[in-house]
Formats: sequence, structure tokens, C-alpha cells
Amino acid sequence: MLPASIQITGELLSAAEVQDICESLKEDSVRLLSVRGCQLSDRDFGHVCRGVAESRSLAQLNLNLGVVSSISRTRHLADALKTNRSLQTLFLHGSPLLDAGLVTLNPALSTHPTLVCLDLGDCMLGDEALGLICGMLPPDGAKSGLRELTLSANPGISSKGWARLAIAVAHSSQLRVLNLDYNPLGDQIAGMLAVAVASSRTLEVLDLEGTGLTNQSAQVFLDMVENYPTSLRVLVLAENSISPELQQQICDLLSEGEEDDRDAPPLRVGRNGCDPFKYTLSLFDPTDFSTQVVLLTSDVGESLLAETEL
Repeated sequence: MLPASIQITGELLSAAEVQDICESLKEDSVRLLSVRGCQLSDRDFGHVCRGVAESRSLAQLNLNLGVVSSISRTRHLADALKTNRSLQTLFLHGSPLLDAGLVTLNPALSTHPTLVCLDLGDCMLGDEALGLICGMLPPDGAKSGLRELTLSANPGISSKGWARLAIAVAHSSQLRVLNLDYNPLGDQIAGMLAVAVASSRTLEVLDLEGTGLTNQSAQVFLDMVENYPTSLRVLVLAENSISPELQQQICDLLSEGEEDDRDAPPLRVGRNGCDPFKYTLSLFDPTDFSTQVVLLTSDVGESLLAETEL
């Protein structure tokens, strides 16, 4: 029997339900586990983490919206990740990790052999945490690193921190998707990111929705996509002070580049690549299992899981 999915949202989990989850994990019968926004005791959370540690089938774990609510839970999760060898995608969006939590998780995250997608949006992170995250984007010739990274809504990160990330992105040999929406970046940081995008040979999706940009940033990106070769295929600039005309020009140029790249796998994007629903790349190997998971993010910053049959 192929591994299945367990998806529960916003419920109070009973001890019996937690036991069922743990047994399924230990039996290697779960590929996707989502307890997004659920409430469970610290003891039961520890039980789930031990199940994650023992599972050899779990590929995606969604603990979004405050499930990892304390440093003790962060330690439980870190211990589980040190033992687990199957996880590819980890969602922690909306968890109050702070820098201290990322320090706790970093040894496990940075050495995990299969983790390629990480969502740390709205986790109250600062520059110290971002420095550790940059270490998960190794340069060319180094070890494999993240292919998809979400850092939405972390306003505690300074311009210095974002500049450091831009350097890491420019030299990353793996990163394909970067979501920075709803951070107060401004035009200066956007300019640094444009240089990083131009330097990157892998980055295909950049989400800068609601990041305080103006036409100045849009002109920089327009010049980049118009005059320089780039791997970028989707650039999200909604909810910024940017004229619709400039946004459409950029979208049209990126769409032309996508049409020219006949060998590239299709991206799931909306109308002309500019739909407020942004479909990130699925990073699972479709030959492994019968299902593929795609992360959808709407214009209100809410993340939903959509599972589509191949």
C-alpha cells in the first residue's frame, strides 16, 4: 500500500488521535502529515515528534500556525529531525520561533540529508536566524542545500540581514523558489535582490508581494529581464506602489522567456504569471509516490496545501 496523507486543521487533538498518528508514522504509512493550527498537549507533541523521527516514509510535515509554540517543542522537533532521514519539506509558518528557536533547530536543519523545502514565514526571526539560514544555501561546489525557502512576514530582519541573504542567493547552487512577501524591504534591498537574481543560475520564482517597493525597483527588474539572461520565470510584485503597466511589461517578458525554454518543466502560475494565487514548484520526485504536493499562497498571505493526483 502506498503511503497516505493525514491532514487536520485547527482542531483540538485527543490522545487517541495522536496515538493513531504516531502508529501510522511508525508503520511508514504516511507521506504527508499536516496538523496545521491544531492544539495538542506538550506530551502529545513529543509523541508525534518521536513518530517523525522513526518514520522512513514521511516526506512533508506541516506544523504551521503556532503548533511549535515553545522552546521545549522546538527542542523536540530538533531531536526528531536529527534522526529522521526522509523529510523533504517542513512548514513552520506562523510559529513564534524567534532567533533562539532557529539556533536550536539549525544543527538538525543544516545537516538533514533530504530537506529541500523550508517555510519559516512569520516566525519572528531576526538577523541571527537569517545568518544561519544563509548557511543552508551553500555556494556552487558545496553540499546540496534548500531548493525552496519562505521567509514571509519577518519584519525583525534588518537591511544588513537581507543584504547577507542576497549574497547567499547569488551564489546558491540549488535555490529555485524564494518567498519574501510582506517584509518591509524597500527599493534598496530590492536592488540587491535584483543583482542576486541576475547572478543566480537556478532561481526561478521570487515573491516580493507587499514589500514596500516602488516603480524604481520595477524599473531595475525590467532592465534585468529585458537585457540580461536569467533563470527567473515568475516575479510577484502585487501590493506594491508599482504601476500596472510596469508589472505587465515584466510579466510579458518573463512569459516570453518561459515560452523560449521548451525543455523546462511547466510552472503552475495563474493568469499570465500574474495571478494573486502563486503556485510554487513541487519538489517531490513523482516517481517515488502517487501524489504530488504543491503549496498555494493567496493574496492575503494564507497558505493552503493542495494535493493533486499525478
